[in-house]
Amino acid sequence: MEAEQNRHFGDARFVLNPCSHLSPDDIAYFRSVLSPSSIVQDADDLETFNNDWLQKHRGQSKLVLKPSSTEEVSKTLKYCNDNMLAVVPQGGNTGLVGGSVPVFDEIVVSMSNMHSIRSFDPVSGALVCDAGCILEVLDKYLEQQGYIMPLDLGAKGSCHIGGNVSTNAGGLRLLRYGSLHGTVLGLEVVLPDGTILDNLSTLRKDNTGYDLKQLFIGSEGTLGIVTGVSILSPKRSRAVNVALVGLNSFDNVQAAFKRSKDELSEVLSAFEFWDKAAIQLVKDHLLAGANDPLESLHPFYVLIETSGSNKDHDDAKLTQYLEGLMNDDIVQDGVIAQDTTQIQNLWAIREGIPEACSKAGAVYKYDISMPVPVLYQAVEDMKNRLIQKNAIGESKLFTSVIGYGHVGDGNLHLNVAAHEYSKEATDLIEPYIFEWTAKHAGSVSAEHGLGISKNNHLHYSKSPSMIQLMKRFKQLIDPNEIMNPYKYLPDQ
Repeated sequence: MEAEQNRHFGDARFVLNPCSHLSPDDIAYFRSVLSPSSIVQDADDLETFNNDWLQKHRGQSKLVLKPSSTEEVSKTLKYCNDNMLAVVPQGGNTGLVGGSVPVFDEIVVSMSNMHSIRSFDPVSGALVCDAGCILEVLDKYLEQQGYIMPLDLGAKGSCHIGGNVSTNAGGLRLLRYGSLHGTVLGLEVVLPDGTILDNLSTLRKDNTGYDLKQLFIGSEGTLGIVTGVSILSPKRSRAVNVALVGLNSFDNVQAAFKRSKDELSEVLSAFEFWDKAAIQLVKDHLLAGANDPLESLHPFYVLIETSGSNKDHDDAKLTQYLEGLMNDDIVQDGVIAQDTTQIQNLWAIREGIPEACSKAGAVYKYDISMPVPVLYQAVEDMKNRLIQKNAIGESKLFTSVIGYGHVGDGNLHLNVAAHEYSKEATDLIEPYIFEWTAKHAGSVSAEHGLGISKNNHLHYSKSPSMIQLMKRFKQLIDPNEIMNPYKYLPDQ
């Protein structure tokens, strides 16, 4: 790539890194250290790796490498660093901010061939595995041991644990088990120069030196490639209950949440909400919508999950809690799942919302966090803004504004559905939504990361001194800037 040359990519402008183009000599080297099946050059096969899940971002990579060991990753990165070849680490490619696909012709290093479980300690619950292990596969493995992954995502059937760690994914169980910053015990990371940073500790307590693994959790492949993960898995609950309730206002959602902490406390494992617009999309586009057990539409829905060790005890607590909500007119309707199938059906409604939104056309996704009292105000204010701009409705730019998310950790998923992606549409949403978030002391990214979509909006959540320190870390560890360029940190 030629240095200092401006190009357009979507709605953003980029100054190209002074990195090199691929040469026959480069291909020959990769063939000498990787198996033939680990090198992808066919144009049709490259499509999957060049396109993100939303079909919003597209790169032009001509080469995908699939190393099968940490040593192969090390050799690959050292060569790329020595020869100024830009690299994009890629897991399951389920990200929503364009962080896992090339911007131009960077080499994709896919972790899909590294999917072994290295060890599991049934006493401590420490699981050590390759970064390319699929989240759902890990959870099923742990289920046989009586344990559970502390992370649960709608994309669990295809996302990789290494990608989860690299983006600090949040998900549906954060209320109960916390973030990956707390559950990851150790990491194995390959630095840009090929150095293998072996920190796959399984210790709960280690107070020696800087906790370097935290630097790579959420760094989105800009400092190195996570190749191994050590994670603490909790015991799987013997009794799981799920209830779905309909409510008339977000004030009632908050009241229900406060009571859930008071009355369900130690068994509360999830408290998810969505609005009427979200359930309507699920009903219109997904089979899960046909499984909605509530008789009529409600302005708001809440899914409550409890996980404990004594079913009779948990059943009694949940029933008493729901009866109290009904008696005080906090909820208008509700149902408790009676078996595993009904539990799965209720969760399918919540987990199907992102897919339903994508089927409604182009969707602008914003993953923001803020104090719970103003959580849904973001949806209302965005909708009012588009109404005032005469931009939402039949034959207009936008079709709907949807809000759903994790009340327990103040995380709102704001989705704005449009007929197509356009600069006009983007300009009506941004930077308004980021300014709104900053005004309410929130974060412009609660769990999806920054990628290419939010890197230039980092200043809404972080001070100039913090951003400068991040840039110094990047320069120290990746001075040639080969790792996932154009993303994460601001362009200027």
